[in-house]
Amino acid sequence: MTVNCSRLLVLGAILIAVLGLPFSASAEEKYYLSLGDSIAAGYQPNGAVGQGYADQLQVKIPSFRLKKLGCYTDETTVAMIHGGACLYPHHTQLAEAMDFLKNHKNSVALITIEIGANDVMNCSITRPLDMGCIHRALTAIKTNLPSILHELRVAAPGVPIVGMNYYDPYLAYWLLGDRAFATDTLSAFDQFNDTLERVYKGAGSPVANVEGAFSTTDFATQVVSPDFGTIPLNVARICQWTWMCVALGPDIHPNKEGYRVITRAFLKVLPSPVEPEPER
Repeated sequence: MTVNCSRLLVLGAILIAVLGLPFSASAEEKYYLSLGDSIAAGYQPNGAVGQGYADQLQVKIPSFRLKKLGCYTDETTVAMIHGGACLYPHHTQLAEAMDFLKNHKNSVALITIEIGANDVMNCSITRPLDMGCIHRALTAIKTNLPSILHELRVAAPGVPIVGMNYYDPYLAYWLLGDRAFATDTLSAFDQFNDTLERVYKGAGSPVANVEGAFSTTDFATQVVSPDFGTIPLNVARICQWTWMCVALGPDIHPNKEGYRVITRAFLKVLPSPVEPEPER
C-alpha cells in the first residue's frame, strides 16, 4: 500500500486547526551537550551513576536528549585540547565535541562546560600552598579555556554555552584544626573562580554560581552540625554536599544532593524556556 505524503500533511494541518494537536512532518531531535571533567561526568566514589548535574538538568529539560562527553578521570584544560587519560574515538574531548556538533548541526540546543579544577588541583595540596604552581595553572586556564570556548562557538553559533565556577572542597581542613590552611585554600579558590568568570564572561557565556550556592566564602555564619558541632556554614556545606567528611572519603566530588545544588545553579542562568527549580 502506498502512502500519499501530501495527504498526511493536510491531515496534520486539519488536526492542528480542529483539535489543537501538535504535528510535525519531520520533528527534529534537540540535544544537550555536556562537557568537562569528572564532575561533569557525575562521578561519585560509591559508584552511583546517573545522578550528576548533567543528568539532573536533562530531567528538567526532557525535550533535549543528553550527550555526555565529560571525562571520569583527571581532565584538565590541556587534556581537553591535546588528550589525556580518557580515550575518545577522536582522541580528545574537544575533538569529540567538534565531531558531534558537525554531525548534529543545528540540532544542539545547549552546551554546558565545567573544566579547570584539575589544572589547579594537580598542584600538591601542601602547607603552605604551592602558589607558584597555582599561578602556572591559572595561566594555562587563561590560555586554554578561551580557545576551547572559541572552537565551540564557531562549531555551534548561537547555541548557549554555560560554564560554572567551583566550591572549595579543602575547607574540610577546618575540621582537622587547621583553620589557617582552610582559609589559604579559599584564597586560592577565589583567584581560580575569578579567572574562570573572567574567561567565561569574556566569551559571552553565563556562569553557574556554584561558589555562591555552596556558601563557599561564608566563614561568618555559624551552624550546628550533628556530627561536628558548631562550624562555619561554608565548612558545613562541604560536609553536607560532598564526600570530604565521610568514611568513604575524603573525596572532593559532590554527592547526589551536592549535584542537585549544582543543577539549581545552572538552572538559574540557563536561557528561556528553561525555568529555575524553586528553592527549598
